[in-house]
Amino acid sequence: MNTHLPPDIAVRWVSPVADDFHARFSATARRYRYIIFNHRYRPAVLQQGVTHFYHPLDADRMHRAAQALLGENDFTSFRAVQCQSRTPWRCVKHVKVTRYGEYIVVDIKANAFVHHMVRNIVGSLMEIGCGNQGENWMAELLALKDRNLAAATARAEGLYLVAVDYPDHFGLPAAADGAAVFARRLNAGTPESVAPLCFCRVIETPGINERIYGHHQVYY
Repeated sequence: MNTHLPPDIAVRWVSPVADDFHARFSATARRYRYIIFNHRYRPAVLQQGVTHFYHPLDADRMHRAAQALLGENDFTSFRAVQCQSRTPWRCVKHVKVTRYGEYIVVDIKANAFVHHMVRNIVGSLMEIGCGNQGENWMAELLALKDRNLAAATARAEGLYLVAVDYPDHFGLPAAADGAAVFARRLNAGTPESVAPLCFCRVIETPGINERIYGHHQVYY
């Protein structure tokens, strides 16, 4: 099977599932990581895999501000205008902003995400991190429910899907934790170790639903 796939996708395992399984709607949570290269000079080799931000960012300040997103909230302020979701309400289970040398990683997990939600959140967090906005700004934006008041959408480069959760009754094999793999590579301290990240890609085929894991970058 791998011989027929693009070079950036590799099948880890294939498993038949029940007829009521749906790759998208059966998921109970998704986890994303967004990578910011925070340095005076833009990256050359990794420019398609990270977002470059010139001004110094305070990751601790960004992390504190992001905690306002936890729990069930109306994410209208972080929702793309063209979003087709019937509701802007989502439940954020985890959000963390961490610096690894010249890289800043925003790690966020929720039951689901509205269109461009992660990138819109990151765009506003960067405004806080560079001092243009106060730490309370994220909470204020949630309350205002107005996309026009939040920061610009962060670039697609740098966004990775690292995990998708499904109910246990589907009996799916445990997958490698893309987030853990990513952290180990960042701690290795070499640019080459950052680029290939493990993520979950789900594919539906006629008759049989299959989940395929591989190395691939996801842009939203």
